[in-house]
Amino acid sequence: MKFRDFHKNIKIRIIETFISRFISGMIFPFMTIYLVNHFGAKTAGLLLLINVAAGIAVSFIGGYFSDQFGRKKIMLWAEILRLVAFFMMMVSNSPWFESALLTFLMMTINSICWGLAGPANQAMLIDVSTPEQRKLIYSITYWANNLSIAIGGILGAVLFKDYLFELLIALTFVAAIVVILVAFFIDESYVPASSVRNAKQHVFQLFRSYKLVLKDRLFVWFVFAGVLELSMEMQLTNYVGIRLTDEMPTQRFLSWEIDGLTMMGFLRSENTILVVLLALFASKLTDYMKDRTVLIASCALFSIGYGVLAYSNNIWVLFAFMILLTVGEVFRVPVEQSYMASIPPDHARSSYMAVHGLEYNLSMVIASLTVTLGSFLSSLIMAILITAIGLAGTLIYAAIIPGLDMRRSKDGEIQQANNLNAAK
Repeated sequence: MKFRDFHKNIKIRIIETFISRFISGMIFPFMTIYLVNHFGAKTAGLLLLINVAAGIAVSFIGGYFSDQFGRKKIMLWAEILRLVAFFMMMVSNSPWFESALLTFLMMTINSICWGLAGPANQAMLIDVSTPEQRKLIYSITYWANNLSIAIGGILGAVLFKDYLFELLIALTFVAAIVVILVAFFIDESYVPASSVRNAKQHVFQLFRSYKLVLKDRLFVWFVFAGVLELSMEMQLTNYVGIRLTDEMPTQRFLSWEIDGLTMMGFLRSENTILVVLLALFASKLTDYMKDRTVLIASCALFSIGYGVLAYSNNIWVLFAFMILLTVGEVFRVPVEQSYMASIPPDHARSSYMAVHGLEYNLSMVIASLTVTLGSFLSSLIMAILITAIGLAGTLIYAAIIPGLDMRRSKDGEIQQANNLNAAK
C-alpha cells in the first residue's frame, strides 16, 4: 500500500493540511502573546476560553449537518468563511489599519470553522478509505502534522513579531487555494437520504443523534481511554514542565548548563524530532504485529515514560525515557485512530467524530487538575498518579479490544460489499 493508491480526496487533504498547518503554525501559537499585549493577561485568558468554547459547541452542529447534508457542502462553507476571516485578520493587522478586537473576532470565526469542518473532514477520510489503508494514512497524516507544525513554529518564532502582516497574506492565499480545492477537486464522499425538516425538527434530530452516539458503549469507553492516554501527552507542558522548572537543579550536559526550563525545551524538541523520524516507519513495522498487541504495549510504554518524567531530575534518564515514550506514542497513534475509524456507522460518522473531538479538551482538564494536585502532593505521589492514569487507559483498551476487532471486521465486510456494488 502506497500514497499513490489512496483516494484523491485523501491525497489532496494530506497535502493541503501540511501547507495550511505549516503557515498557521507560524501564527496561531503566538496569538496568545498578541492578545496579552493588547488586552492584558486576564482578559486574554477569558478571550481564549471563549474562542475554544465556540469551536467545541459548533463542532456538534458541524457533525450533525455533515451527516444530514453531506461532507463537501459543510467543508466548503467552512473554508469560505475561514477565507473571509483570514482576509479580515490580514486587513486588521496591515500597515494602514490595526484592530485587535476585530482580529480576535476573526480568530473566533476560525475556531467556528474548525468546529464545522473538522468532523466532516475526519468522516470523509473514513468514507473513502479501507480498514487496510488507515494505519498508513494516519501515520502519514501524523508525520505531516508534526513536521509542518515544528517547522512553522520555528519560523514563526523568528517572523511573527515583525512580519505578522506578511504571514497573514500567506495564510489568506493558502485559504483561497483550499477553497478552490474543496470546490472543484474534492469529491462528495457521502450522499445522505433526502429528507425535509424544519428548524425545530433539526434541533430535535440533533439531540437525538448525539443521544444515540452516547448509547454506543464501545465508543464511549474508547473515547474515555483516549482521554486518559492523551492527558499523558499534555503533562510535558503542564505538571512535568512546572515540576522540572521548580525542582530540577542546574546540571552540566556536554557543553551546556541546563536548568529545568531548558530541559523541558530539550525534551519537547527531542519528542518532535523523533516523531518526525519514526512516524513513517511505524506503520510498516506494525504490519508484522497484531494491532491489539501494538496498542496495549505502546500505551504501557507511553504511560510509564511520562511517569518517570514526572519524578526524575537526571538528564540522561529524562532523555532515555523520552525516547521510550515517543516510540510508544508513534506506534500508538495510527493503530488507535485506525480502530476509531471502524467504530461509527456510515450515517453518523461526523456525529461520532464530533464527540471524539472532545478528547483533546477533556485531556486538558485532567492535565490542569494534575497541576493543581502537584502543588499539594509530592513528586513521587504525582508520578504514581500520572502513571496510574495512563495505565487505566491501557486497561480499558485491553478490555474493549475484542469489541473493536468485531467492529473493524464488520466495517471491512461493509466496505467489500460497497465495492462490489460500485463495480456492478
